[in-house]
Amino acid sequence: MTDTKSERRIAKIFKANVYSEGAGFLVHRPIGDRMMTTKETDPFLMLDELGPKEYKKGEFKGAPFHPHRGMDTVMYIIKGQGAHQDSMGNKGILKPGDIQWMTAGSGIIHDEGRNHPGGMLHGFQMWVNLPKKMKVRLL
Repeated sequence: MTDTKSERRIAKIFKANVYSEGAGFLVHRPIGDRMMTTKETDPFLMLDELGPKEYKKGEFKGAPFHPHRGMDTVMYIIKGQGAHQDSMGNKGILKPGDIQWMTAGSGIIHDEGRNHPGGMLHGFQMWVNLPKKMKVRLL
């Protein structure tokens, strides 16, 4: 038996556009593009798929230090690995199955994906809008 209260209709069908990010890697972006409005996707601001793609050692340059504010960023690695560090002193290596959840709140600067050892890389990054009261809080 189907619960009709939880059913949803497909809003749109379209092919995600490709964008160059960070130091020049390509992503597919179905959310955060002109194909859907923020009203249609809120609280989700962006969804990017990286890969799957094979990289030679040193070829993937990642996204060198850059700022975020007023959102949570969620990175999920399916294949490969990626380094992360931020202005709060957090750092580590994300490996297959790992999720890195970063609350940017009133602002944070981070660096991701550099020093990739080569090999297959596949993952997703999602930006989630924070409520207004959390956008300027001190972390």
